[in-house]
Amino acid sequence: MLKGNVTDMQFDDTAESERHVHEPPSYWQKTVTPIPLSSDLPSFVDVAIVGGGILGAALSYWLARAGVNAAILERTALADGATGRNGGFLSTGTTEPYSDAIKRLGHETARGVLKVTLENQVLLRHVLNEEQFACDYHEPGTLSLALTEDHLIKLKQDIASLQVDGVTASLLDRKQVQELVGTPLGPEILGGKFMPGQGVIHPIRLVQGLVEAAWNRGARAYAATVLRLSPDGAGVLVQTTQGSLHAGTVIVAANAWIGEILPSLARLITPVRGQVLTYAPYSPVFTVGMSAPITHTGEYWQQRGDGTIVLGGCRAAAPGWDVGVRLNQPTTEVQMALEQIFPRLFPALDGLQVAQRWAGLMAFTPDYLPIVDRLSSLPSVWVAGGFSGHGMPFGIRLGQLLAETFASGIWPAALLPFRLERPTLKREL
Repeated sequence: MLKGNVTDMQFDDTAESERHVHEPPSYWQKTVTPIPLSSDLPSFVDVAIVGGGILGAALSYWLARAGVNAAILERTALADGATGRNGGFLSTGTTEPYSDAIKRLGHETARGVLKVTLENQVLLRHVLNEEQFACDYHEPGTLSLALTEDHLIKLKQDIASLQVDGVTASLLDRKQVQELVGTPLGPEILGGKFMPGQGVIHPIRLVQGLVEAAWNRGARAYAATVLRLSPDGAGVLVQTTQGSLHAGTVIVAANAWIGEILPSLARLITPVRGQVLTYAPYSPVFTVGMSAPITHTGEYWQQRGDGTIVLGGCRAAAPGWDVGVRLNQPTTEVQMALEQIFPRLFPALDGLQVAQRWAGLMAFTPDYLPIVDRLSSLPSVWVAGGFSGHGMPFGIRLGQLLAETFASGIWPAALLPFRLERPTLKREL
């Protein structure tokens, strides 16, 4: 039986207007020591990076490697947003199934987006090999379960689309799925899509490793909430809770908070709350990262090396699917739905105890692609965010591409799918 029921836990369903309630930490946050950030802002930087998540950390790293005077401005702590509150996957591919992305975006654009994520994984391996910091990264692969015949048909379509573009993926039958799971399968599991080489990671350790590598090359990070950006000659005046600084360029990489800093983009980037729980360390059951379409918004889980099982999803159980919510608070209905997943899929899995519950804010765009562009109204301000729950597969490569753009002044073709003027972003509004 499951222990640690929702009725035994404390939840806060406070109204959105109460923005400063206690936010339960994630498993990732509980297993690291935060890096202290200075509040003593410099008077000037070449590049101010707003946001200390995966993209902000990657930008800091690549700009520092290029000798650029850059600084992260983070309102709370490094990786305190979606980066430090997710499921710990670093996979490749598009946010939605690849076959759906092709239909929505067109094959050429979808292939370009896929290519960025494939390059991101290769780049991560190179960075980890060169910098030699530990972030628990390994590549066990991912398995997406099919629970109905319609699910199987959809997975077959997606596998075919991926294979056409050179990505390894295969359809497993029920027996092959069972070989990857250390407990008997429930009756509705028919098979699954297996993608070898897909990664899992400790996301905060990755961010901390990148930031420390950037610090070793002269970059800095500060605790400050950005209040306003305004033109300042050829640059930008950045007003914060810790005073003001001048920047030649500002890159807003604040994801769910982009609309607060740049109100003109609020209609394009919508905060969406995701919720997660962990089960206390358990004997090995799951050898790969896994997902299943229990609800319309999808569920996912992995088992860490210490035996902890990280399980997230079930937004569809929340009113309005938690779209537009701005509180990092777990709620009763979603957490109850999460606790029903394993009894349904793996009925023999017994003795699980809930250890932690948390929530985090994602940032969705209408076409599920991030926005990476320069603002026409403020030419010295760039924006990068709106990853639609899929930021880890993009962050390192997009950070490198933006750093190269800053150095060369040339906008690379790889960033064109993410521009503000793309037709799919406007068509979906």
